[in-house]
Amino acid sequence: MTTTGRVEEALVDRREIVNEAITEQLPIQKPERLYSASRYLLDAGGKRLRPTILLLAAEAISDVEPMSADYREFPSPVNGDVDVLSAAVSIEVIQSFTLIHDDIMDDDDLRRGVPAVHREYDLETAILAGDTLYSKAFEYMLDTGAPAEKSVEALDELATTCTEICEGQALDVDFEERTDVSTDEYLEMVEFKTAVLYAAAASIPAILLGSDEETVSELHGYGLDIGRAFQIQDDLLDLTASSEQLGKQRGSDLIEGKRTIITLHARNNGVDVDTLVSEDPTDEEIEQAVQTLEDAGSIDFAREMAQDLVESGKDRLEVLPENEPRELLEEIADYLVERGY
Repeated sequence: MTTTGRVEEALVDRREIVNEAITEQLPIQKPERLYSASRYLLDAGGKRLRPTILLLAAEAISDVEPMSADYREFPSPVNGDVDVLSAAVSIEVIQSFTLIHDDIMDDDDLRRGVPAVHREYDLETAILAGDTLYSKAFEYMLDTGAPAEKSVEALDELATTCTEICEGQALDVDFEERTDVSTDEYLEMVEFKTAVLYAAAASIPAILLGSDEETVSELHGYGLDIGRAFQIQDDLLDLTASSEQLGKQRGSDLIEGKRTIITLHARNNGVDVDTLVSEDPTDEEIEQAVQTLEDAGSIDFAREMAQDLVESGKDRLEVLPENEPRELLEEIADYLVERGY
């Protein structure tokens, strides 16, 4: 089986488990409109990359065969049984919360191939749904059964992560009004907006299962590296994948004036990025804009940076036992920059 095939199989297997857990832990209850809106994007799909990384990290730390243990009573090397599945749901719920609020801020129409929550319902309900998911995530992180001090550490990591996501989003908005954004500033924004949730997914199981500080730190670094690579690949896909594949309009970052590593490189190489597309571009305009960025070397520059980050992240996994879950974490890192959408 190819690397991509192994990763997709791992994602499918764990996605089913996470989806069942989401249905169990976040039932549609009264007020039904609120909980229906809260579940809307979760039910619409998604690869469940982050919870899969969390479950695989737990498997690697405890050195068990993939999917051989009960995730609700997962064997910790030092802390007894821990419900790592509840932690995985917590991470996915935070991801959904960020998507709802991102779509509101960007006034996007589509997400995962369906109308955005604020389009399917209304703005007020979408805001409340996002807020509900945010608070529920902390409830779920408290339900792992880990020792109290480890639960507090995990909650601290989750809280810090959520704060940094908001800081990253604020930086992203600020960058839209600036033409002097540096590469380092962009990478800091990406780290906060996107990568920290991958870092939380990778490091929280180490916290809950009682791993040493080096393991927690290296897994956190793994998440930061592959999370930044993931965002760069997302920036690339916004230009190179179809609207149908993306579940939103192709080239939306260009239309909205977002700063990406691609447009920063192009601007530094003399491309007038702000005039590449009109406010309502045709498919031909988007194609021409992408060709201009290709000619400037900006797309290749982004691809190389993403690959370098992936290699750095994979090196950090040396703190884990040599086992199949660790191999899958390495392959997921590669998958994040090889995926088509």
